[in-house]
Amino acid sequence: MVLAGAPIGQAGDVSPRLRDALASADVVAAEDTRRLRRLAAELGVEIPGRVVSYYDANEAGRAQELVETLREGRTVVVITDAGMPGVSDPGYRLTRLAVEAGVRVTALPGPSAVTTALAVSGLPSDRFCFEGFPPRKPGERARRLESLTAEERTMVFFEAPHRLADTLEAMAEAFGPARPAAVCRELTKTYEEVRRGGLGELAAWAAQGVKGEITLVVAGFAPGDVVPDMDDLVAEVERRTATGVPRKTAIADVAKAAGVPKRELYDAVHRGPSTA
Repeated sequence: MVLAGAPIGQAGDVSPRLRDALASADVVAAEDTRRLRRLAAELGVEIPGRVVSYYDANEAGRAQELVETLREGRTVVVITDAGMPGVSDPGYRLTRLAVEAGVRVTALPGPSAVTTALAVSGLPSDRFCFEGFPPRKPGERARRLESLTAEERTMVFFEAPHRLADTLEAMAEAFGPARPAAVCRELTKTYEEVRRGGLGELAAWAAQGVKGEITLVVAGFAPGDVVPDMDDLVAEVERRTATGVPRKTAIADVAKAAGVPKRELYDAVHRGPSTA
């Protein structure tokens, strides 16, 4: 089985090996068969093998069928709309079943939005982690981001354009508005854009509306960063509420200014000052 990396924007990024693989495969399993045929036409490649769909909705059932094809000694090429199969795209289940069946699995390296965005972000790239798409629901997203507040590696995320502003706002709340980040839009395409700045600044920019494929790169927590003392923040909230500011507003304002999660400060306020 061959996991084939597809171009993330430019058909010219396709390697000669991918051309050969498409032209010689017994079966090509594609996330979108129409996109595959469009890519083949752009490359001037004829696909003589059987083309089948392989996407999220049919992945579980189709994977077993493809493993049986592999057991018969036939070659299956798996290709997604862009990037490498299995990386936030269909492919993991089939790879796992193929490995369990003793079938050889190899890959044709190709363009990757993850490493491309990391390279152009201007952020540290010696250590990084890929976090995929953040949860869509605000509460789940806040909890996921809160779990990453001490992550020292540079973080790479995918996000839909219509959710980008909310996600950046949530990140500014979790990591602090000054945390360096880069929004990479339409990588390798005609309207490629890389917007760099603090999370708060980027959130304000994204609120105006953003289109296209988005990869988001966020700097990790630096050990030298100053970690605010929670008791001091609780005291500041109490000082503000004593002047008539609503507690909810005081918590939100103090948390934002300190760069700590609002939920964390909320919990600390209701627990009261530490006795340690």
